Amino acid sequence: MASSLQDPFLTYTKEERDEGHQAQAHEGHTTENHKASIDQTIEDYVGSFGPGQLAQTLLVSFAWCFDAQHTFISIFTDAEPTWHCTSPSGCGRPASVCEIGADMWAWDRGAWASTVSEWGLSCSSRVIAGLPASAFFLGCLVGGLVLATLADTTLGRKRMLHITCLMMSLTGLFASLSPNIWIYSSFRFIGGFARATVGTSALVLSTELVGRRWREEVGTIGFFCFTIGFLSLPTMAYFTQNSSWRVLYLMVSLPTFFYSILVHFFVKESPRWLLVRGRKEEALKVLRSMARLNGKSLDFNIEALSIEEEAWNVNVYSAMKILWEKRWAFRRLLVTMVVGFGAGLSEQKAVISAAVTMTDSKNVIPQTLDLSKAQMPQAEGI
Repeated sequence: MASSLQDPFLTYTKEERDEGHQAQAHEGHTTENHKASIDQTIEDYVGSFGPGQLAQTLLVSFAWCFDAQHTFISIFTDAEPTWHCTSPSGCGRPASVCEIGADMWAWDRGAWASTVSEWGLSCSSRVIAGLPASAFFLGCLVGGLVLATLADTTLGRKRMLHITCLMMSLTGLFASLSPNIWIYSSFRFIGGFARATVGTSALVLSTELVGRRWREEVGTIGFFCFTIGFLSLPTMAYFTQNSSWRVLYLMVSLPTFFYSILVHFFVKESPRWLLVRGRKEEALKVLRSMARLNGKSLDFNIEALSIEEEAWNVNVYSAMKILWEKRWAFRRLLVTMVVGFGAGLSEQKAVISAAVTMTDSKNVIPQTLDLSKAQMPQAEGI
């Protein structure tokens, strides 16, 4: 049991998990005979949760909103739009436009409404039509493997969040300028690669800024913001249904770009990560800034603090090694992945149904009327 508490995979140290350690009161300052944990030191001098930490948490968690928009935007931009028959003799009841001549039908909203209609993908193979979505989620897979430990090692939480949001916005802007399906899919791959760690970086950064007793509540804010982004995207698509699919990318990517600027200038790095990495002076500046916003005064020399050292040995294969050694953790992760996969399929189906209902409801009746009018002369002749 004791050895498991020393694993770098766990965020808390042995003293933090010991209830006897929590019962010992820190009377404002640590003594030379007792070393405080990093989390306990932050709580003692800054506070568990205050206005400064609340503002930082809300700003950081809002990254989930843009993450959701960039993830599900292809449902609207890559959907096949509705069409109507233009032939005087009628088109019959074809299953798709591929079964009739090109001069017998037209798109209801023009070829610019979707990538499928603009690049003529309606009669292409399913592999090519689904290439942008596949490229995006493949990028998520690769990005999750490559960027997994950079937030813990070299880049830090804030810098990782800033870089990934900036990349996500730029790839969205470049995707809106794509001239063909191949370049468009390439930018979707890069966008998926960038967004792979947005959620985890935002979650870890927001929870490390507050005390341990508030971390569960703060962690739910990110999922609430993800829901906001998820629900805002169909609304944006509805009001831009008479515009090009490129407009929707601009509406999603430009706010993400300005948000990445806000992250760079206003979000504070995790003091816990700075202390673990030995960057004490930077950690002191962050602590003083947060204490000032919380209405506290922070006057001490951080070198005089007696802080418990934490083992930190993270590399690309450390998490895999720990999962292999602890089979119970691997089984739990496997069950979570299976449940998440099923939930993701259900969620994707629900979003597609909502997208079809919201964007094409105005076009169903006109198309039906066109077909009925085309068949009326035949009925009269009979």
